[in-house]
Formats: sequence, C-alpha cells, structure tokens
Amino acid sequence: MLEPGYKLASEEHGPNELVRFAGLAEEHGFAFALISDHFHPWTDRQGQSPFVWSVIGAIAHSTRRLELGTAVTCPTMRVHPAIVAQAAATAARKAGGGRKPRYGELTVCWGKDEAKARQTARERWPTAAMESSLSWELPLPAHFEAVAELVTEDEVGKYVVCGPDPKRHLEAIQKYADAGYDHVCVHQVGPDQAGFMEFYAAEIFPRLRSHRRKAA
Repeated sequence: MLEPGYKLASEEHGPNELVRFAGLAEEHGFAFALISDHFHPWTDRQGQSPFVWSVIGAIAHSTRRLELGTAVTCPTMRVHPAIVAQAAATAARKAGGGRKPRYGELTVCWGKDEAKARQTARERWPTAAMESSLSWELPLPAHFEAVAELVTEDEVGKYVVCGPDPKRHLEAIQKYADAGYDHVCVHQVGPDQAGFMEFYAAEIFPRLRSHRRKAA
C-alpha cells in the first residue's frame, strides 16, 4: 500500500513556514513528511536554509499523527556524527519513533495554469534538470545559479510534473509503486503550498484510496 507524503523543502521556506506547512499537510491527509537538511540552498533564488533539527523539534511539538524524517542529512563534514545521532534520537523520542519504509521522492509544481507552473519550476527548482554530479562538485549557490542559466523550462518539465492534470500526477506516483516503494514523498515547488495540498486532498488521495480498495 503506497502512502503519500509531503516534502518540507527547507531550501525554499523559512522555519515558521515549514512548521505551518507540516500542520497543513497533516490536516489535508498526508501520512508523513520528509525535510531536507542543507547548510545553504541550491540557488540564491530559493533563499532559505534553516537548521533542520530545530525545525523538526517544533514540528514534532505541533503535530500529532504526521510521521517525520529527514530526506537527507550530513553526519560528516558539517556536523559531528555523534551530534547528529543525539539530535535524531532526541527528535525520535519527541515524535514517538517510526518505521523503516522505502521512500521515493516525486517533484511536482501544481498550478492552475501549466505554463505558469513550468515557469515557476524553472525559476525555483532548476536543479531538477541538472546533472546529479553537480550536487557534490559545485560548492556555492552562485555556481548553481550560473548553471541554471543554461536550463530551459522544457528540460525542467521532463523531470517535474507541472500543472493541474490529476492523471499526470497519479501516473508519476504509480511509477514509484511499480518500482516497489511503499512511500512517496511529493515535493511541491514554489510558494503555493496550500493550493497544492487542497488539490491532492480533493483529486489525488480519493483516487489512491479507490485504487487500494480495488487491489485489496
């Protein structure tokens, strides 16, 4: 059974926004959330990079059912592994622990207008269309910004599901189910997080539940 989750993108949103979005995700029926852990965002346009363990503590305090984890973390150069282990253990105790699911991550840019959504995806998340090796070869956001100038909207559209068509979102989610994942974390690019959650609650979750009943 595939569980839908919500990506808390700390590159795009400040700490207070992330806590609020986690609460909204719980209210709209997302089963879990994953939060990214970065020292700085990929690009200056994204603009944020709060300390993840402080945000996790606040989310654990403000939610009741939402399972929470880090999408990535760095127990090596930035923070000593013992400190990361202490932070994770503290957060797990506060949030009640968790299971060991198989996570997949899907990046989307929901919007009422597909063309505008594609533009937003290109502006806010050009790294979707960049060579993955750049993630460890480029040291600063300014370097990613320079590469981003070469990325087109069409290229980003190959990797980010853009627009309001439920079928495209469902097909992308199904690919993860077919690959054996039991959890898929959906990352909504851009500022309209509430609209995205309303869309998934109204158009995606009912169809996922219907699919589960048919498969049972």
